[in-house]
Amino acid sequence: MRVAVDGAELDVSVTGEGPPVVVLHGLTGSRANDQAVGTDWPSALSDSHRVIAYDARGHGASSGRPQPKDYDWRNLATDLFTVLAATGVKEPVDGIGASMGTATLLHAAVREPARFRRLVLTIPPTAWETRAAQADGYRQAADLAETYGVRRLIAMNALQPVPPACAGLVTPAPAIAEDLLPSVMRGAATTDLPAPEAISRLTQPVLILAWTDDPGHPLSTTEALTDLLDDVTVSVAASPEQRAAWPQIARDFLAEGLS
Repeated sequence: MRVAVDGAELDVSVTGEGPPVVVLHGLTGSRANDQAVGTDWPSALSDSHRVIAYDARGHGASSGRPQPKDYDWRNLATDLFTVLAATGVKEPVDGIGASMGTATLLHAAVREPARFRRLVLTIPPTAWETRAAQADGYRQAADLAETYGVRRLIAMNALQPVPPACAGLVTPAPAIAEDLLPSVMRGAATTDLPAPEAISRLTQPVLILAWTDDPGHPLSTTEALTDLLDDVTVSVAASPEQRAAWPQIARDFLAEGLS
């Protein structure tokens, strides 16, 4: 289904029956990219949940416009609430996010905490003290893509080491139209996680799925979130085998508290 938001249309899929869970991918990703790298949450959960998954604005099969402010994480949280309304979710929902998706969930949960039952925060991104350097990298990537094209950016990214948990994976190409990518990256550069004191007020159970040796998703963010949150479980993957266990870990976590 297509869901209209300000300046875009989001491509949304709904599979399975049961308690609702909404799935949000990371920056430059999509539902198809997640499936390609083995994090196919709809397949993992649709036998027990009603899984709502969508491509963020400017990503995958969703449309967008070349305005960096559209891709601020707070605006993506507004998109999330629009998707929940369009899919008829009225009860508290479980959320699974990756990187940008994790940030979107946190902004949404801070804004309306009663809307969320449990949160699965996968590979939390840079935040607060570590965000400035990452933002500089995003702005440089935007300039590079604008000047030389996305292929040059892909070639440069291919030279970067991958986290041990992703060893052997072929990284999909960015799921963003070439004319939108600079705006998406510049929008990401202007945003950060919610303030620590706001996150510390969240009371729902949280599962953090992190991995090692990734400057874009440093364990320092996981550690900071662990200190801030009252009810938090952490699983850190340092190998592909450990990352492959994430769907079952998440299933077990989301099953808690359900009759």
